[in-house]
Amino acid sequence: MDRIEKLCSYLDKCTTFADVGCDHGYCTRYMLKNGLCTAAVISDISAKCLQKAETLLKGYIQAGTVKSVCCNGLEGINEDTEQVLIAGMGGEEIVSIFKNSFIPQNFVLQPMKNIRAVREYLLKNGAQITVDEPFESGGKFYFVIKGQRCGKSNNYAESQLEFGLNLSGETTKKYIKSELTKKRAYLERELKSETRLKIEEEIRFIEGVLNEG
Repeated sequence: MDRIEKLCSYLDKCTTFADVGCDHGYCTRYMLKNGLCTAAVISDISAKCLQKAETLLKGYIQAGTVKSVCCNGLEGINEDTEQVLIAGMGGEEIVSIFKNSFIPQNFVLQPMKNIRAVREYLLKNGAQITVDEPFESGGKFYFVIKGQRCGKSNNYAESQLEFGLNLSGETTKKYIKSELTKKRAYLERELKSETRLKIEEEIRFIEGVLNEG
């Protein structure tokens, strides 16, 4: 299963849907083809990138089902939009988008890096996280964070801030083990003493997470 197909499996049925940083628009097409939304907005900060999705969704745009907006982050998205997808961006970029606008009513996020920053921002700002787990595609791991703007905010342990909500999940364990392998391999390099101590500390932490799980 490829990344986009797996990502789409996390999307829920809703009335209004927005795909921020929509790339080719595949996720919006999935929502519409499967009757999972009645109206959608595709957006991107780049008009050139947005054009790819506009081409794919031309029929829906002409029918008035899809609106295309060239904007930065959530600037062109109605705050009442029922479900928002933000995928393929860095975690710090997603946090910046939220800081400059709002946390969506319901969100599905797929940060490419700095995932902890997203978790911390959501939790500090009262959002509830319902899904926070990795999936594997093409030999790589990707994290999905799903939740709501309002609700009971989660209590995350330090290990969960690093590796997600479901530490006992099979894919999560596989991901953690892969991170441990990377750290151990890095330790074999010629490193400065302070760097070596830092990596050794990180290895002990990861080993502790695996033992707890």
